[in-house]
Amino acid sequence: MKNIYPEYYSAFCCTASACGHTCCAGWEIDVDKKTAARYKKVGGDMGKRLKSALSGGRQPHFILKADERCPFLNGDNLCDIILELGEESLCGICTDHPRFRTFMSDRTETGLGLCCEEAARLLITLPALPRLAGEGQEKLSDDETAMLCARSAVFRALAAQGSLDARLQAVLSRFGASMPGRSLGDWARVYLGLERMDGAWTELLTAALRDGDRADAALFDREFPEARQGYENLLWYFIYRHFPEALADGDAVSKLRFAAVSYELLHGLDALVWAQTGKFDLAGRIDRARLYSAEVEYSEESMDALFDLLC
Repeated sequence: MKNIYPEYYSAFCCTASACGHTCCAGWEIDVDKKTAARYKKVGGDMGKRLKSALSGGRQPHFILKADERCPFLNGDNLCDIILELGEESLCGICTDHPRFRTFMSDRTETGLGLCCEEAARLLITLPALPRLAGEGQEKLSDDETAMLCARSAVFRALAAQGSLDARLQAVLSRFGASMPGRSLGDWARVYLGLERMDGAWTELLTAALRDGDRADAALFDREFPEARQGYENLLWYFIYRHFPEALADGDAVSKLRFAAVSYELLHGLDALVWAQTGKFDLAGRIDRARLYSAEVEYSEESMDALFDLLC
């Protein structure tokens, strides 16, 4: 088995109470059966808390409090399970988050999802395109080998010289595709039609629908040339994470177009916020990337709808 991951993966460390958007609130947290069985054996006050906080049924999960916070997230935004029982006592989801994994016959690819603000910060601030690292041996199917070769060619095209839009168009052309021709307002309308959870995301999209023509991407790029690398890194991430999904449906074009649209939308939203407020800072662009990932990438329904639209 070969394990693959971006080189920056090892730099990730949860910021815990310093995180502005804790992953321990607003999400239903499923507890794997092995951990749930272990929790039932815990004694004392913590045992009582665990038993009362776990739902029954085929899929155990923590019963969130009225404010949608995990019942073990304390007032300092720290986890009482870690504090009382140690990090090794976390359930699988809490241990893994924000990691994602892509499984092939003899290869596992791991990455860091952008719904975590620290993962987004690491990616966006990289001074160059991420590189892959790994260890182990692999024996892949012909389809898997072909997919990985195609993705490597895409990565090489992204690393070439020239404007980012020209390189992206060259990537799409290799697959007989082109950039979807929609304005920022048009894309905002599409995304407003998808499942949404966070009001801040709705507000961003509503502003783009109303004032999208104020987002001058060319002027924005001239004003902030140092921001380009962050957008290249975002494109790399979306391709690394989603291109292998073509193994299941044979549709590489929708995966590449999704990466292109994701970049275009985030780029356009950054340009619009700058046009509206005169401000563009790292914290803001990280938060918009985080919102996008949490609202879109972590909704199977939204991803299916976008892939159908972009095929």
